[in-house]
Amino acid sequence: MHLLVCTDLDRTLLPNGFEPESPDARRWFHKLATLPGITLAYVTGRDQKLVREAINEYSLPMPDFVLGDVGSSIYVCKQQEWHPMSDWQAHIAKDWGGFTHSDLVALLKGLPGIQLQEESKQNTYKVSYYASVHINHKKLLTELQGQLQEKNIEASLIWSIDEPANRGLLDILPACATKRHAIEFLMDNQGYGLNNTVFCGDSGNDLPVLASPIRSVLVHNASIDVKREGQHMVKMAGTEKSFYLARGGFKEMNGNYAAGILEGITYYYPEINKLLESE
Repeated sequence: MHLLVCTDLDRTLLPNGFEPESPDARRWFHKLATLPGITLAYVTGRDQKLVREAINEYSLPMPDFVLGDVGSSIYVCKQQEWHPMSDWQAHIAKDWGGFTHSDLVALLKGLPGIQLQEESKQNTYKVSYYASVHINHKKLLTELQGQLQEKNIEASLIWSIDEPANRGLLDILPACATKRHAIEFLMDNQGYGLNNTVFCGDSGNDLPVLASPIRSVLVHNASIDVKREGQHMVKMAGTEKSFYLARGGFKEMNGNYAAGILEGITYYYPEINKLLESE
């Protein structure tokens, strides 16, 4: 077994959504993470500090890599020592053409409908805003992209919904700094391919990976809108064979959160179930 397991945290591995968690789900996930040949990467909008807090609060396995800040940072994790992957930082920096985080904030200051998130939610290559869930986000993204392109800034605009807080989230990243790009960079860097990489997610900022050729799992607790949009994007991209929607039933669990992760991974790699039982 030589498998790269990439998973989102909030409302994917972390049971911090509205739906219930199966009692044994995280215990089985711990077993998965300790299997020989498993490399674990957390792919999240959280920064390093918030990822560490989640690991402690939810007693998560320590990962081998953290792809944080919606993919704009990659850390190599050696237990408590996490080192940024400098090759990744150099790779994404060129997209902003010399503009800094402060430059982008100044450029977009006063744009109606968005509010800059707290300083703790920002980083060198991620500018993050709040917005109303009722805003016409497609129109907003089009206007923002136009302003950035006028300055020759190549950016990726990621829209998602924080359901518990009932607000929209907008992240502006270098064009090649999305979760998908970060995962593909890690795959190439560590020698993984499409046959031995799997990604698990639940929200709007996971959709580019879910609809890609990377084997992916959408957990059962994802919202109806994300499920609908994910299935539409997968159909348009022709990647149905690399997309799995968890339904529940694996080890009599409900398919939410870690249960959905395990259900999807064992769908692609049935031999893992035998390894889990033997462990």
